[in-house]
Amino acid sequence: MFCYSLPVKRRHAVALIFVFLLSSAAAYLWWQNRLEKRFLPQLEAAAQRYSVDPLLVRAVAWRESRFKADARGSRGEIGLMQVQEVTAQEWADAEHVLAFEHAACLDPGTNALAGAYYLGKLLKRYSGTDDPVPYALADYNAGRGNVLKWNGGSAVTNSAAFVQQIGFPSTRRYVQSVMRRYALYRLLARAGLA
Repeated sequence: MFCYSLPVKRRHAVALIFVFLLSSAAAYLWWQNRLEKRFLPQLEAAAQRYSVDPLLVRAVAWRESRFKADARGSRGEIGLMQVQEVTAQEWADAEHVLAFEHAACLDPGTNALAGAYYLGKLLKRYSGTDDPVPYALADYNAGRGNVLKWNGGSAVTNSAAFVQQIGFPSTRRYVQSVMRRYALYRLLARAGLA
């Protein structure tokens, strides 16, 4: 009898582990969704102001900070969209914000405005391509000088060729990651779930 009860106990233990893992995954997804929704009003308002798809702004914020308003990067970038000081100052100058300090970008609304402004500027810069999003994302992550190195030949206007020519593996992964998240958000929006 003991021999037969062991497999039953083992199956019971496996079932308990499965239930635990499933409930942990559900709790994690709930928490991530809660973080994302917390700053949607600021991200959507900024996207609308600068005529950028709010789902793209949201995808960038997801990749840059996982929606942590107090996130800080290794090169001085801060906030939801990891805005650098030079970029923030460019936004402040364009919007005539007097006595601006980079620390103001720890405010989610200010950060979303500065980030969406810059992203919109980059999208316009590459409007002559078949899809300006990968170019803008690479520029957002690695800077214009690097994008100019990578967009030779057919990659000048062909976004798929451009992504393959990105010389920094981390930037290529960044672009692909944001593009996947952006596609997910668009799919969820079409289903009425975003």
